Amino acid sequence: MLYDSDSFAVVHMQSDASAEEAEVPVLADDHVPQQPGPTLARHGFEIVDKRSGRHVYLDGGWAELFQQQISAWHETTPSQEEVEDTLEHYAGLAGNRVMLH
Repeated sequence: MLYDSDSFAVVHMQSDASAEEAEVPVLADDHVPQQPGPTLARHGFEIVDKRSGRHVYLDGGWAELFQQQISAWHETTPSQEEVEDTLEHYAGLAGNRVMLH
């Protein structure tokens, strides 16, 4: 969780396995090889607009742009209003209703 307010929540989803780890079968209790569960291939960010009940998942180029914004925030220490204004722009991309969170 990167950010949580009354209006927004931002979660950074990080890839959880390297390509080599994803190829190695996992042994179950009975020593039968099992395929590993799903893993994220790359990182991304989920932005939840709590006011509208919608969310957007940023990956690829969008995630890289958002990562640059976060890096800039670390240097400038923005106000909550500045952060929320930026999140408001990204929330404009949100088309999916939050079903379970």
